[in-house]
This record gives sequence, C-alpha cells and structure tokens, in this order.
Amino acid sequence: MAFGIRRNELELWKKKVINGEIAFLTHFWYDQRFPHHTTVTKVGCGDLDKLLAWGEKYQLRPEWVHQRDSFPHFDLLGEKQKEVLRQEGLMDHLERFHLEKGDKCNECK
Repeated sequence: MAFGIRRNELELWKKKVINGEIAFLTHFWYDQRFPHHTTVTKVGCGDLDKLLAWGEKYQLRPEWVHQRDSFPHFDLLGEKQKEVLRQEGLMDHLERFHLEKGDKCNECK
C-alpha cells in the first residue's frame, strides 16, 4: 500500500520508464512482510537491458526485477535504498521521506 506521493509524480515516473529512462519513485509504504520498512524506492526503466546494467552496479540481481505491465522496476528498501539514493544524488528523496539516520518524521516524534 503506497502513501505520500502525488498523482503527477507517479505519472512522471511512468512516462520516464516508458521512454527508457532510469526513473526513481520513493513513497511511504506498508507491507506486512516487511514491518520494519516504511518506505520503498522503485527504480524503473522500460529498457530491461538498461535497467539490469544499472542494477548490476549496485549488486542488484536480475531476478529481483518486478516485471509488471510496462513498468519493470527494482524495489529498494532499507540500507540499500539509502545507499542508492545517496550515490544517485537524490538527497531530496532522503530528506522528504526522513531516511537519514536519526531523522524522524513529525508523525513519529
């Protein structure tokens, strides 16, 4: 279940994925299988070879790609999520979703 994203953000992510760009979408998220993770970053690209090459540089396995509809993507959680966002220079994702160590959201205080 996704929270904290706007429709236009999702539409822009989809457009980039369809156009073969590496696209990032971070949102609040709840899945009972992963109760300690409150966010996920979806890294998608419609060009599967390009996505797999991108994932290889972060030690992401090909079998971890979700191939749903026209939006193949990796789901990043936890430390790997933070590592990738930092290395990709997406500090706004880290800040907006309170992912840096010790950074608590207002609702969590």
